[in-house]
Amino acid sequence: MNPDSRSAAVPSAAGQRTRVLVLSTVAFTLLFAVWLMLGMLSIKIKPELGLTDGQLYNLTIAAILSGSLGRFHFGIWTDRYGGRRVLTALILLTVLPTFFVSRVTSYYELLICAVLYGVAGNSFSVGIAWNAAWFPKDRQGTALGVFGAGNVGASVTKLFGPMLIALVPATGFLDGVVPGGWRFIPVVYAGLLVLMAAAVWFLAPREDRTPARGRALSELVAPMKHARVWEYGLQYTVVFGAYVALSGVLPQFYFANYGKELASSLSLNAQLVSDFDTIKGLKGEAYTAYMTANPAVKTDLDYLSKWIGFLAAICFVFPASLLRPLGGWLSDRFGARGVMAAVFWAMLISGVALSLPLGLGVWAFTGVLFVLGVGMGVGKASVYKLIPEHFPREVGAVGGLVGLLGALGGVLLPLAWAAVPGSTFGALLALTVVSAAWFAAGSVTVRKLAPKPETVSETVSAR
Repeated sequence: MNPDSRSAAVPSAAGQRTRVLVLSTVAFTLLFAVWLMLGMLSIKIKPELGLTDGQLYNLTIAAILSGSLGRFHFGIWTDRYGGRRVLTALILLTVLPTFFVSRVTSYYELLICAVLYGVAGNSFSVGIAWNAAWFPKDRQGTALGVFGAGNVGASVTKLFGPMLIALVPATGFLDGVVPGGWRFIPVVYAGLLVLMAAAVWFLAPREDRTPARGRALSELVAPMKHARVWEYGLQYTVVFGAYVALSGVLPQFYFANYGKELASSLSLNAQLVSDFDTIKGLKGEAYTAYMTANPAVKTDLDYLSKWIGFLAAICFVFPASLLRPLGGWLSDRFGARGVMAAVFWAMLISGVALSLPLGLGVWAFTGVLFVLGVGMGVGKASVYKLIPEHFPREVGAVGGLVGLLGALGGVLLPLAWAAVPGSTFGALLALTVVSAAWFAAGSVTVRKLAPKPETVSETVSAR
């Protein structure tokens, strides 16, 4: 190849990498919004369908499990068949169940939809493996951090959902064919998913990269024997699983614990403030009857919901998502382990403040929550920078398993919180302490032994 040919090929490869990164990030943002959409919509769905707190937890868990258990397999499939094919198929699988959320009339119908559209959560391992295959090692941290910022999708419904609900007529459009209220949101998502599938299929590079094509499954799963994989899994549970769990319950947590204080500080309807404890317990017909009889209270309650969504998005979900590219860049520049150490300090300090009975007001609570979100956002990128450093040819399998373990944390934490009321941040702090201790022990070992990357492919070939 002559020099001119080589120089022409470089921009082409760079352009293809950029397309993969942009398409996967936008798709992941949308799919993540779909995966966690019940977090914000639950404020409206709970009284309309007469759901209990236990049923809301079940719905959240169903969606998270569906988007977690397949991550290992989706990572391997991406390495074998290419991200373009796997991501397009995954998007199309979520379209119909997302749309049918707008038609549910009972808890069980919504539960079935949650299980089916929850597969959207597996898009994370698809994007990680796809981008790792396209980007060189010295740029993987930044690229994976940019892709992972798609976690911000968790805030899309929280931030824009209440605005759309307020703008759309309650009766919807086309004589109710397109419903109004909260039911309008899943219809919009279903339409966007169709457009996203078309964009990935037609705009992504046709000649995809498949690093695991032709390799035996036993070789791909060999990393599971390394303790380091499970250490990364626990770290990701702390920075991602807890993020997913908190994103799902924060709107309801704010409403239950700080709704009255927030309504008072915003100078909302005096009746809303005085009757707040009663309103929290209303369900079904009783809720509808109260709101019909008190339209001014309903108006201010909708406004309060917007504020809760705004606080949860701006002060937690945004820093825990949008700072992921920064975490990737810092990991590329200063080393992932050093960045991870700083992350643990931030999470331990904020975790202690949130766990102790300090009587934090709504604004102090929100400020400390912001620090926790910053730690999670930077930490998520650091964990995934470590994976290709130690398992460069098994990113799909290892990244999928680590993602699975982290997402399962998003299931187990809400269960712990439901079983032990008031344990939300105490349980998270305990998990952070365990992970930080394992990380510290591993850091001492790294400094003493300075091990080479644990590339399973080299281990296999050496036998």
